[in-house]
Amino acid sequence: MSRESTTPDLVELVRRSFEAANRGDVNATLSDFGPDSVWDDSAIGLGTHEGLVAIRAHYREWIGAYEEFAVEAEEILDLGHGVVFVVALQKGRPVGSTGQVQLRYATVAVWAEGATKRFTTYTDIGEARAAAERLVHERAQADA
Repeated sequence: MSRESTTPDLVELVRRSFEAANRGDVNATLSDFGPDSVWDDSAIGLGTHEGLVAIRAHYREWIGAYEEFAVEAEEILDLGHGVVFVVALQKGRPVGSTGQVQLRYATVAVWAEGATKRFTTYTDIGEARAAAERLVHERAQADA
């Protein structure tokens, strides 16, 4: 009898989330967040949002500021122990504007029990990579 892995493919889940964001599907974009998840956008001046209700409101407000919105994952790495590192490029045209804006950033997501528990945005990609590596080390020590 063959057994399939019950461990989710975190890279694929993140890819699907980016696809959903580009379709404007908020529910699918946030489908891996739980009721006690935390989304920390303090590095880009947008605060920390605790709980799915607050995360959904924050996300809707963020994308609602754009008439055109797209986000591309340049790099998605499952570093192990439930830590995912992403480098992304977001482009958009703000409501009422003819100009385009873009933001290249990194995120570190911590997964547990099949959900994103904490999602942190960084403008400094090196800082994000170092934070992700520290988290992997800390979680590996905790699992040992």
